[in-house]
Amino acid sequence: MNPSDFPCDVQPHLVPRPGGDMVYKCLGCDATHDINTLLYTCPSCNSVLLIEDRDFDRHRAIPGPLWRKIFDFRKSLNIPALKGVYRFHEFIGPDLPLEAVVWLGEGGTPVVEASPLLQQKVGIRLFFKNDGQNPSASFKDRGMASAFSRINFLLQSGILSNVLAVCASTGDTSASAALYAAYLKPRVTSAVLLPHGKVTPQQLSQPLGNGAAVFEIAGVFDDCMKVVEELSENYNVALLNSKNAWRILGQESYSYEIAQDFSYDTRNLTVVVPIGNAGNITAVMNGFLKFFRIGIINALPKIIGVQSDHASPVFQYYREPDPARRRFAPVTVKPSVAQAAMIGNPVSMPRVIRLADRYDQAAGQRRVFVVEVSEQQIMDWQLTANRHGNIVCTHGGESLAGLVTARQQGLVTDDDMAVLDSTAHMLKFSNFQQMYFENAFPAHYGVTPDPALVNAPQLVEVPGIATPADRETLSGPEMTTFVRKTADEIANRLGLKRTKQ
Repeated sequence: MNPSDFPCDVQPHLVPRPGGDMVYKCLGCDATHDINTLLYTCPSCNSVLLIEDRDFDRHRAIPGPLWRKIFDFRKSLNIPALKGVYRFHEFIGPDLPLEAVVWLGEGGTPVVEASPLLQQKVGIRLFFKNDGQNPSASFKDRGMASAFSRINFLLQSGILSNVLAVCASTGDTSASAALYAAYLKPRVTSAVLLPHGKVTPQQLSQPLGNGAAVFEIAGVFDDCMKVVEELSENYNVALLNSKNAWRILGQESYSYEIAQDFSYDTRNLTVVVPIGNAGNITAVMNGFLKFFRIGIINALPKIIGVQSDHASPVFQYYREPDPARRRFAPVTVKPSVAQAAMIGNPVSMPRVIRLADRYDQAAGQRRVFVVEVSEQQIMDWQLTANRHGNIVCTHGGESLAGLVTARQQGLVTDDDMAVLDSTAHMLKFSNFQQMYFENAFPAHYGVTPDPALVNAPQLVEVPGIATPADRETLSGPEMTTFVRKTADEIANRLGLKRTKQ
C-alpha cells in the first residue's frame, strides 16, 4: 500500500526521518562517547556500553495509541527497509537513513500457539516465537541487521573504507555475521572463531558457505571471546559479538514484535528466554522498558531467564536474595546441548544487572527472574514440544524447561500467558536429537533417553518376494506383489485393518 492510502493521523509518521541524539553510554562511569566510531567498551573505564538516545522523550509527543497504529499500518508498506527490525526505526536506529538499512528478511518471525495437548501438559497457555525462521535460522540476525546497517552507514558516509568483521561463536553468531558480511562484499569481509569440536556440523557449514575465514580454537566460547577481544583492541576490525551495543539494539525488536502480536496488552504476559552471553535478555528488557516508558504497552511483562546447570553464572548471581550481597563470579562450563548457553562469563552481565534493577523499579515489583534447568530437562522438553507439532531447538527446549520450573516455583501462575524463545531452527541441532535416540550422549552431559521419546526408522522387508533393490527394474506381477505385501506389513505394524479384500 502507498502512504496516501492510510489514515490522516498516521500518514506523517509512516516513513521515518533520521533523528535523535544517539551516544554510547558507559554502564561503569556513565561517560558518553560519539557513535560514529566503532566502540565496544568505554575508553575511560573499559566497561560495556549501551546506546542511548538523549532525546528519547521526544517520542512522548506521539500518544501511545497512535504509536500502535503507526507500527500496525507500517507492516503494510512495501518499503524493504521497514519490513524487518527497522519497522520500529524510532526505537532501534532513529538516526539511520533508510538507504543504509540492510534487510535480508530478518524480523517478523511468527508467534505460534503451542498445541492444545502440550499446553495441557504444561498447565499454562503458551506460545513459541520461532526465531529460527530468520534468514540464517537464528535470532542473531536481529542484532546483525542493526550492527551491519550501522557499518553500512559508516561506509556510505566515508567514515570507514573497508571492514573486517570478526566474532567468537558457538555457531549461530558466526553464521549470521558471515551472512550479513557477505551481503556487503567487497567492502566488508568476515572472520569467525569457533571452539574446536563444539559446533554442530550444520552450524559450521554456514560461515564456510558464506565465504568467511573460519578459525577453530582449542577451548570453549569464553576462550574464543578472549582472542576476539584481543583482536578488536589491537587491530582494525569490527567486533560483532553482543559486546557490540548495536547488536543489543537490533535484538530489542523481539520485544516490540511480541508486544504487537499481543495487541500491546502485556499485563499477563511472561517472556521466557535462554541466557548465553546475556545479550538477548538485555535487549528484551530494554525493549519492553522503552515501549512502557512511552505508553505503547500497558505493563511490563514478567521475564524469565533460563540457564543450564552446566553454565549458570547469572542464576548463581540471582540465587542470593539480598541484592546488597550479590557478587558476580564467572564459572567453568561443561558441555551443553544448548550450545549458546556454554558461556561462563557473559559479556552483557553488567547490562543485565543495571537493566533488571531498572525494570523492577519501573514495574513497582520484581518482574525479572532466573531459573536453572538440567540437560535432561532441556532434551526431554525439546523432544516433547516437537512431538506436539512445534519447531523447537535445544534452546527452545531450555525455555520450555525453564517455564515448567518457574511454574513449579510459583513464579508463573494460571492467569499468565507465556511466550518462549526458540532461538534457532531445530535442524541446526539435529545431532543432539540423534544422540538422544541412539543413547549416545557422553556421560558428562547427564542425559538418559526416555524410551517414550525415542524414535527410529523401521526397515520394512518381506521375505520371499522380489524388491526394487534386487534388480534395476521391477514390474508386472512382481511389482504388484511387492507393493501389496509391503503395504500389508506396514499396516500390520500400525495395527490397521484392511477395508478391501
